[in-house]
Amino acid sequence: MTIIEFPKDMKWGAATASYQIEGAVNEGGRGVSIWDTFSKTPGNVVNGDNGDVACDSYHRYKEDVQIMKELGIKVYRFSVAWPRIFPNGTGEVNKEGLEYYHNLIDELLANDIEPMCTLYHWDLPQILQDKGGWGNRETIDAFVAYAEVMFKEFSGKIKQWITLNEPWCISFLSNYIGVHAPGNKDLQLATQISHHLLVAHGKTVQKFRDLNVDGEIGIAPNTTWLEPYSNRQQDIDACNREIAWYLEWFMDPVFKGSYPQFMLDWFANKGVHLEIEDGDMEVIHQPIDFIGINYYTGHVARYKENESLLDWELVELNYERTDIGWPIFPEGFYKVLCRIKDNYGDVPIYITENGSCYNNEVENGRVKDVGRISYLEQHLTALHRAISSGVNIKGYLTWSLMDNFEWAEGYTMRFGIVHVNYRTLERTKKDSYYWFKQTIANNWFENK
Repeated sequence: MTIIEFPKDMKWGAATASYQIEGAVNEGGRGVSIWDTFSKTPGNVVNGDNGDVACDSYHRYKEDVQIMKELGIKVYRFSVAWPRIFPNGTGEVNKEGLEYYHNLIDELLANDIEPMCTLYHWDLPQILQDKGGWGNRETIDAFVAYAEVMFKEFSGKIKQWITLNEPWCISFLSNYIGVHAPGNKDLQLATQISHHLLVAHGKTVQKFRDLNVDGEIGIAPNTTWLEPYSNRQQDIDACNREIAWYLEWFMDPVFKGSYPQFMLDWFANKGVHLEIEDGDMEVIHQPIDFIGINYYTGHVARYKENESLLDWELVELNYERTDIGWPIFPEGFYKVLCRIKDNYGDVPIYITENGSCYNNEVENGRVKDVGRISYLEQHLTALHRAISSGVNIKGYLTWSLMDNFEWAEGYTMRFGIVHVNYRTLERTKKDSYYWFKQTIANNWFENK
């Protein structure tokens, strides 16, 4: 066995998102989001599930904070529901919405837990979507106005801010592949949205600096890894395209002020062209304080023309998979983190999401999720390898604190270290919760 010991200043945490846990969609003056609309459109979500109640954390936040306190985490990443603050997307601020987040944050601080706030985790006000959503540059200004209210309201309470969660999902998964809200299937639109998102991020960072907010700000892209099946250049290039679609496409503009040329060329060959206004790239290229990295899975792949948008196919090597069907690929986690260091230098990194889906149920008051513990062991070992290789890791936040509304999968897929009974809303701490609690307390674990 090997002892995996982490730096003494490692920050441990857990993460959630507003639409996935809050519920209370018609309470406290909240407006309608694109996920309210999307989830209630037949055929979009498994079993016709929606987030109307979710985990009811809107009412149970004090109970949930006590669960966090017992766990021993020092950072809780949550997101704000934009429609709770601006029910109409812009205009009048909803004081009840602000009050809810004040109450949550005060409860966290009273229990020595740092709030890490994500401004956008996908719940765009529907009224803005009706005007074109992220495809309309007016949404950029609406987002910055919303962010400004949040910065002013919570300055001094929230020290860590994330502008956008998983811009690849907001743009391509939601507007090209179409399986998330708003459900478009238009590559040109999705690609343009990816640019608008980065402009919104950059303008928000500018606003953060202009207001002289006490704290740090970053962005949290999702990442993946494709390992080439062979050393053929075609295989290597195909895998590089897929990795870059998630990673360099969103990080190069932030850190280097330009899009990767080989990806621009690729999209151009598909008839896709970005409309970039004067000054956009300078706006995006704002210094940030950290980057959040979300990682779940990877694959081995090889070149195959017209098999996917980026001309690759998965090679099945019988990897163990989680219950959502994603291969367990911790080697990819290590390689993603090393690639970020190689590309962008010593940027501080928080792992803002990493976790696994196992649908174990409560038996005799206990949830024996041995698969999740194994996943965490493997990925924390990969994280330790990255730290040992000089990657500047500041913290690790597991996804998710509790089972929740898993987007298009509804309530059929469970990612939490706390089980939620969706009928009674009872919380049950899983074996993985206790394993993670011990790891946090020790700051090490035995990799057996």
